Amino acid sequence: MRPELSEYTPIYSGKVRELYEVDPQHLLLVASDRISAYDHILDTPIPDKGRVLTAMSVYFFDALGVPNHLAGPVDDPRIPEAVLGRALITRRLDMVPVECVARGYLTGSGLKEYNAGGEVCGVPLPAGLVEGSRIDPPIFTPATKAAVGDHDENVSFERVAADVGEELAERLRTLTLDVYARGAEIARDRGIILADTKFEFGTLPDGTLLLADEVLTPDSSRYWDGALYEPGRTQPSFDKQIVRDWLTKESGWSTDSDVPPPALPDEVVQRTRSRYIEAYERISGLSFADWPGGAA
Repeated sequence: MRPELSEYTPIYSGKVRELYEVDPQHLLLVASDRISAYDHILDTPIPDKGRVLTAMSVYFFDALGVPNHLAGPVDDPRIPEAVLGRALITRRLDMVPVECVARGYLTGSGLKEYNAGGEVCGVPLPAGLVEGSRIDPPIFTPATKAAVGDHDENVSFERVAADVGEELAERLRTLTLDVYARGAEIARDRGIILADTKFEFGTLPDGTLLLADEVLTPDSSRYWDGALYEPGRTQPSFDKQIVRDWLTKESGWSTDSDVPPPALPDEVVQRTRSRYIEAYERISGLSFADWPGGAA
């Protein structure tokens, strides 16, 4: 008999994920179908999104070969039936308060910083780069971890070193770029470009640094179709760019508005769901229909 979710103590609720205490050493990490954009949690969920994020994370935690926080399989008996397929048992860590971002291509907030001053997070880049330009070698561009509703702030490596210490900052940079390179190679072999991604890390009581939270999902990463890649324009993507584009180009809502974003139309919801599933299946080579927790 699996436990009920109500038997666990809730300890955190974020934009997408919720955390529950299983015991003093373990947590239940639950991915919801909520989707966020421009620091807002949208009213419209994306069906099966939590399952896709969990499936993608499990695939990469295994494929990357990097120590991580997983402490049980996806069908672990400690996972309640209600969240099966979108929840994982993880080790409890002391989380490092840094969003560890790796960029191999110029887009998003990185492009805005580059256009304003020719650098990203204090890292100078060559002149003449445009939307989608490749950054070679990839760069570490950390950010502060903001509370729900606030905006993560890009910061320099020196700021991270001041916050967490030089030694840990160096380890974070090295590991972030190493994991990005491994993930980018896996995606490239499937015809997909991993443009950028963010990781979170935490430490065990003995100081061991582990990859945590989600990893290389369509929520935490920008995935582009390699066959359609063309610098100088917005790239066709396998992430929530569909939602971002609808909000800023079609809905009439402004990111500077004081009102929350409007509800997503069904067509945008279904396209987003399809792209998330396509990203998982193309990269993993697995069928999402086989993932636990689907409709009976």
